[in-house]
Amino acid sequence: MAQYQRDAERQARALDREQLRTIREAQRAQKAYERAVAADEKERKRLYVESRMAAVDAENEELEAYVRRLEVLLQETLDVDDFFDLDSLKVDPELPPFQPGALATAEPEPRLESFMPKGPSFIGGLVPGAKAKYEQAVAEAKATHAQAVEEHAAREREREAALAEARAAHEAELIRIVARAEEDSREIDELKEEFARGVPPAVVQYFSLVLDASSYPESFPHHHRLAFVPESKQLVVEMELPPFGIVPPVRQYKHVKARDAIEESARPAAQMRALYAQVVAQVTLRTLHELFEADRGGHVDTIVFNGYVDTIDPATGKPAKPHLISLRTTREAFLELDLAHVEPLQCLKGLNASISKTPSELVPVRPVLEFDMVDPRFIQESDVLGALDQRPNLMELSPSEFEGLIRDLFQRMGLDTKQTQASRDGGVDCVAYDPRPIFGGKVIIQAKRYKHTVGVSAVRDLFGTMQNEGASKGILVTTSGYGKSSFEFAEGKPLELLSGTHLLYLLAEHAGIEARIEPPEDWVDPTADIEEAQAELQATS
Repeated sequence: MAQYQRDAERQARALDREQLRTIREAQRAQKAYERAVAADEKERKRLYVESRMAAVDAENEELEAYVRRLEVLLQETLDVDDFFDLDSLKVDPELPPFQPGALATAEPEPRLESFMPKGPSFIGGLVPGAKAKYEQAVAEAKATHAQAVEEHAAREREREAALAEARAAHEAELIRIVARAEEDSREIDELKEEFARGVPPAVVQYFSLVLDASSYPESFPHHHRLAFVPESKQLVVEMELPPFGIVPPVRQYKHVKARDAIEESARPAAQMRALYAQVVAQVTLRTLHELFEADRGGHVDTIVFNGYVDTIDPATGKPAKPHLISLRTTREAFLELDLAHVEPLQCLKGLNASISKTPSELVPVRPVLEFDMVDPRFIQESDVLGALDQRPNLMELSPSEFEGLIRDLFQRMGLDTKQTQASRDGGVDCVAYDPRPIFGGKVIIQAKRYKHTVGVSAVRDLFGTMQNEGASKGILVTTSGYGKSSFEFAEGKPLELLSGTHLLYLLAEHAGIEARIEPPEDWVDPTADIEEAQAELQATS
């Protein structure tokens, strides 16, 4: 009994030791697990912080890349040939394959075997009348099979007819696709031919394609209008500029580990204003560069660029389109620039551009030429039924009628006309006064009814008359147009050169007169002016 008790005690002690060991192992395992969890949590936190920092770095890189692109808008186009190959608009037609679907698969012809009844067994054949019943079943099966064959043939005829119809429709679609591609190709060839001849709508369409092909950041608008004045080989561009909001207000992003937050540091206001002014200047120079470079045929001698912003006037809450920049430049003057090394704003000042003093605040400038004054309405070719046109033809008015028309026009525009006299070329010399304080003063107006381009000597004469009369401004109006030399001479001087399209617009807007300009076949400009205009045209050709 004592031995049994001792054995029981040993077993109890051994069991206690085993339980204690198990508990200790469990405790060690728990601690190891807790250490692993803590290490894992620490690693997750480390990885999370790294991911947040990497995201911030990516945002900063994207921000820097965007700002960098704003800074090199001009540079990025200088290595690109901006000539637009009109043949690139031609595309080989994509001819879809014929896909008849289920119509292409013939339905299997019914097999007689599948209709035949199963023959009687040996024992079944001994039953009286079994043979007759079997023969009757065979006859019925053959009849059913024959009907099925007939119905199958009818379905096949319908399928083949539908297949033929689908094939014919597909072939007709192919013919239509090819014909449409050929028509598009003919239209492109016509555009090329008309552009080569300098037809105004074709010239406008070509240069619109050039501007459409220019790649800007996605946030930039892509709206523009163009007009071409063939008499002076002048292209007028009205382009929407990006708003001030394209300059990012954030200079840098930073991850604050303690608060797990991403903070933004603001870009200095002065830096934003300077960058936006650079963007406006670069877009202007880039556009001029692209247009002149794309003009391999020399259709354009002069470009007028008006850049505006489509915005809301904070004073009225109404839509507004203030112009932030406007200039006129000639091909010769612009191509002398080394755009790879210019400072854009200084370059534009050298081109006598009118630039907003504070573009970021949308302070407007006066366009050197209003786009509406070269509206396509006024530069369309004469209608073949011109004899039925009831609009007065300015070239058929008497000198006194033309003088009265011009005098009345500028009076309605706010000038006080004091005296007029007929000029030697059948036009008008008019001395007027602008009653506005500060900006007003004496104005010399000369209007010339010409068929051909007005020579630069007329512009020089007007400037000389201004100086002799002590006038503050000179306006030269013609029924034709001006050449490059005239615009170059007038650059930077208080001279306004208005062509025939401008005159028609002004008459319609201010005098309510819808007129036309169609020189009679026997019309002759002054000989000296004709010779000068022809010499200038040859020099620029």
